[in-house]
Amino acid sequence: MEVVRVLGLPFLGTGLGAAMVFFLRGKITPWIEKILLGFAAGVMIAASVWSLLIPAIEMAEEQQQISWLPALVGFLSGIVFLLLMDVLVPHLHLDSQKPEGCRVGFSKTAMLLFAVTLHNIPEGMAVGVALAGALVKNSHMHLSGVYALAMGIAIQNFPEGAVISMPLRSQGLSRCRAFIYGVLSGVVEPIGGYLTLMLASKVALILPYFLSFAAGAMLYVVIEELIPESQQGEHSNIGTIGAALGFSIMMVLDVALG
Repeated sequence: MEVVRVLGLPFLGTGLGAAMVFFLRGKITPWIEKILLGFAAGVMIAASVWSLLIPAIEMAEEQQQISWLPALVGFLSGIVFLLLMDVLVPHLHLDSQKPEGCRVGFSKTAMLLFAVTLHNIPEGMAVGVALAGALVKNSHMHLSGVYALAMGIAIQNFPEGAVISMPLRSQGLSRCRAFIYGVLSGVVEPIGGYLTLMLASKVALILPYFLSFAAGAMLYVVIEELIPESQQGEHSNIGTIGAALGFSIMMVLDVALG
């Protein structure tokens, strides 16, 4: 039951955000979109450091490994993994007309969903591997810290759900279909989290690698997508303010509850 609660929190955040399509009209204004994207970036940066990389280093030390090696190897592997996904998986970013990845005949809506799914993969992995660490004896990771991570990702998933469902509505989809597509974009998180949990919980020695792998994957998304999108056009400082707020909230959650 604990697994369902933890893995379900981020998905709930996406669903609630997607539901905004029933209450708000039109497309999200650019300045709100900027602050939401910046906020998501800030949350993911803080989560990568406090919830993933620092625990990976501490766990490696406890296991008598070279403290920085699992963090380095895992982090770079996560970057490479998301880079390959970005190159191979067909997807289309918001406010862009040029699809990325392999050329296929998918619709624009499907390509947008693939783009958001790419963002959600590392978030689901992060929660799953953190939960695996909390369930391993003598790992010095606590369930309260995992809840803090899941809660932080759920908070940043709320605007992410809205950012995907409302533009779809403005493109002509019905509110129900836009909501369903927004929710579906977050399905990969609990699935990826559960698969990562099952794999990482089998061998305690690889947990530091998995933790830092998730951190690298999350930071790839932040650097490649979220920060550039939040800084486009005028008033880029709004995106910076959003990032500062997101970072601060996630840092407080992790330190206070972890």
